[in-house]
Amino acid sequence: MVRGKTQMRRIENATSRQVTFSKRRNGLLKKAFELSVLCDAEVSLIIFSPRGKLYEFASSSMQETIERYHKHTKDTKTGNKSLEESMQHLKDEAESMMKRIELLEDSRRKLLGENLGACTIEELQLIEHQLEQSVTSIRARKTQAFKDQIGKLQEKEKALLAENAALSEKYGVKTQQLTSECQENLSFGESSPSSEVDTGLFIGLPGK
Repeated sequence: MVRGKTQMRRIENATSRQVTFSKRRNGLLKKAFELSVLCDAEVSLIIFSPRGKLYEFASSSMQETIERYHKHTKDTKTGNKSLEESMQHLKDEAESMMKRIELLEDSRRKLLGENLGACTIEELQLIEHQLEQSVTSIRARKTQAFKDQIGKLQEKEKALLAENAALSEKYGVKTQQLTSECQENLSFGESSPSSEVDTGLFIGLPGK
C-alpha cells in the first residue's frame, strides 16, 4: 500500500516548535558550511528566529555576497528586458515586412492588368505612366544590347581579317595573286574547243 505524502504544517506547540527550530537551524548551518568547503562554493545563509534573533553564515564576506547577488539579479532583469525589447522589435519588423510584401504583390497584379476594378482614374494614370517608363527602359536596354552585339561582331571580323593577312604574309601568298591565277586557269579551259582535237574517229560507210 502506497502511503501519501505527509502534509507539512506549522507546529502548534511553542516548546516543540523552538526545539525543532534549533535542530533544523544547526543542521542547515552545518550543511551550508559543508557545501562551501567541499564544493568551493560561495555560500551565505541568513536566518531570523521567530523572536527576531539573527543567525548567519558566510563562506567569505556576507556584504560582498549580497552585493554580488544584487548585481546578478540586476543584470538578469536587464538581460530579460533587452531580450523582450529585441523580440518586440523583430515582431514589428516582421509585421512591417508582411505589409510591404502585400503592397508589392498588389502593385504587381495591377501592373499585369489584374484587380483594376477598384482603381481610381489617378491610380490608373499612375499605373499607365509606370508602364510607359518600363517600356522606355526596356527599349533602351534592347538597343544597347544590339549595339554591343554589333560591336563584338565587328571586332571579330577585324580579328579574322588580321589573322587572314598574317597567314597570307607568312606563306608568301597574296589574295589578289591567287584570284588572278584562278581567273587565268578558267580562261585557258575555255580557249580549247573540242573541234580542234583529232580523235581519229570516222562516222559513215567505209571507202573503197
